[in-house]
Amino acid sequence: MSEKAENPPQKNSPQENPPQVWRNVRLATLAPGLPGLGVVERGALAIRDGRIAFAGAEAELPGAALAGAEIVDGEGRWITPGLIDCHTHLVWAGDRAHEFELRLAGASYEEVARAGGGIVSSVAALRAASEDDLVRQTLPRLDALLAEGVTTVEVKSGYGLDLASERKALRAARRLAQERPVAIRTTFLGAHALPPEAGGDKDAFIAEVADAMLPALAAEGLIDAVDAFCEGIAFSPDQVARVFARAGSLGLPVKLHADQLSNLGGAALAARHNALSADHLEHTDEAGAAAMAANGTVAVLLPGAYYFIRETKLPPVALFRRHGVRIAVATDANPGTSPLTSLLLAMNMAATLFRLTVDECLAGTTREAARALGILSETGTLEAGKRADLAVWSIERPAELVYRMGFNPLHARIRGTR
Repeated sequence: MSEKAENPPQKNSPQENPPQVWRNVRLATLAPGLPGLGVVERGALAIRDGRIAFAGAEAELPGAALAGAEIVDGEGRWITPGLIDCHTHLVWAGDRAHEFELRLAGASYEEVARAGGGIVSSVAALRAASEDDLVRQTLPRLDALLAEGVTTVEVKSGYGLDLASERKALRAARRLAQERPVAIRTTFLGAHALPPEAGGDKDAFIAEVADAMLPALAAEGLIDAVDAFCEGIAFSPDQVARVFARAGSLGLPVKLHADQLSNLGGAALAARHNALSADHLEHTDEAGAAAMAANGTVAVLLPGAYYFIRETKLPPVALFRRHGVRIAVATDANPGTSPLTSLLLAMNMAATLFRLTVDECLAGTTREAARALGILSETGTLEAGKRADLAVWSIERPAELVYRMGFNPLHARIRGTR
């Protein structure tokens, strides 16, 4: 499905994708084995049955790719893989603007949480909302991402914190893919915070998450991955390990909110459980970085949260580079600590605040973001056989996607539906 950037998002169409060939384009393929962004200056890209049939030099475009295809003159535009937002909490109700005011007055993240704000305030709002309410409130946030070339979005639960409400949130997330041409990956984040009714008993709540919520929601097919928040104000490494052990027994991959506010060894814990990713990571040490590298766990950096809560400790990007840890970038879209629905701005922030390069930012929102979701075999690069999730940009060089703020040069967004 192809749509011009200025057109409103449409629901997924049941019709077959017509074959299409883009000529006179420049490609940032992000393909393995090619240097940098895998650039092809005089390129062509062919789409058939919702898949990439060819991506390479136009001089090498096979004649068979042209048969029955719509030919599109790209007029020298750039094509990249569709962007992937690999860490969001996109389904929520209400807002937490008052907490923003509290933080401006000097309250810390921990102080807001301990005063009854934070995640728990979003829990009350989500529990009071219907599934339809959640879909309705979430669609404008999703539309903002799609308007910038995003074709895949990960959506976490974690604002329900009981079985019925977590189910409701995950069902609402799944419905987004019926309302818009986008791939949605759902992550169960039951171990996000302690609900008020738990009476302060974290161990009992973790038992409920691991032994009741997780198996039930997995049996209903609502979970693609399992996440947890490992932090002093959330859950201990041992409590997280219990959730991860149950996820492993159910054949579900795991991810972890790790080392955001302190170093509890979250990065190493994630690696021990072969996590797809560890996210935030401001306080990760060298042992954690080495463990992530050894186990192929992706570091997902979230500059929106770093900026919004006015964090001062930078994630150890130099350690990640030294050890060869793959780096992804995401919005962390959520109501309390990163109300950000622009992946383009997240890239600029990652470059400006964390000193990522242009290549790292673009790889981090395409290839490495796909790796962080366990879907690199399907999307994230421009390679024959992969789903035709593409973004077409009116730019002169890829650096513009990272350099400019408040500017959206998207010309077209193409979402393969097979």
